[in-house]
Amino acid sequence: MHSVIPTRTSHAPTGWQAAALIGAAGLAASLAYVLTKKNSAERDNPPQGKFIDVDGVRLHYLERGEGPALVLLHGNGLFANDFDLSGLLDLAAQPYRVIAFDRPGFGHSERPGDLNWTPEAQAGLIYKALHMLGIERPIIVGHSWGTLVTLSMALDYPRYVRAIGLISGYYYPSSRLDVAVGSAPAVPVLGHLLRYTVAPLIGRMMWPMIVKKMFSPAEVPERFRELPKWMSLRPSQLGAAASETALMVPAAERLSKRYHELTMPVAVVAGSGDLITNPDHNARRFHEEVQHSELIVEPNVGHMAHYADPATIMEAVARLESGQRPGAANPGYAASLPGGATLH
Repeated sequence: MHSVIPTRTSHAPTGWQAAALIGAAGLAASLAYVLTKKNSAERDNPPQGKFIDVDGVRLHYLERGEGPALVLLHGNGLFANDFDLSGLLDLAAQPYRVIAFDRPGFGHSERPGDLNWTPEAQAGLIYKALHMLGIERPIIVGHSWGTLVTLSMALDYPRYVRAIGLISGYYYPSSRLDVAVGSAPAVPVLGHLLRYTVAPLIGRMMWPMIVKKMFSPAEVPERFRELPKWMSLRPSQLGAAASETALMVPAAERLSKRYHELTMPVAVVAGSGDLITNPDHNARRFHEEVQHSELIVEPNVGHMAHYADPATIMEAVARLESGQRPGAANPGYAASLPGGATLH
């Protein structure tokens, strides 16, 4: 009787298994690279301002100047440093006490809990922060997504906010393909994986195209190139940015139903060539509805209107403070349109 000795057989991984192993290795490499860039960005760009703790949220802010209070709220994907690079912060600090916040999740500010920080929630947080800083009756100026927070503050705290300035804002809901794509990193579980692996790499590759679109038809100014890219591409900030992309349309739909409540002075600034927020659908329509507002449309300027001519924005702020009619503080205006709209 012969005994049979079993022989070992080696099984090579199937095509799917090999692809999975390669994919896992690629994600691990991406994770290591992203964390290295994140740590490097935070080390090379430490906080330049102060911190305040509000309802368990640690907010970072830049403060400069003395005088009446002026609050600056940045757009999606950026942070308070954007106002510094544009020159608006230093110009504003000459006559005002300027507070420029890193909104929750951006720059050096925290965004605890889930990613669902609506404009109304952020407005409430900043309102409390300003009270803690001893600021009363401020003028609030927001850029892009920051205009939604600015409007929320004006609508929810009308006796507190003195006046508002809105730069390149999104005020009315519309169909936008970029919202579906840009919201992906905020999706639970999958979004977390994307933020820590491929999303920052894709963002870095697309950065030149994104920035060009932000400034087009104008050229990208050299000073904006000083913005630390990897501060904006960190996983936490990508999550905050994706969440705000998803919240943008419903927020505009909610807030637009309340614009008739605005009675305070309002200045609206837009670039005629804005490729991010269409000025006709947003700025001009808003001005037609809020007829006591001042509209300033800057020709051949894109979404980053505060880089094009900070002085024009500060002249509008001066009119908000003084209650002057549109154009009274700037005799160099080329033309005035019916209803207070001013074209440069």
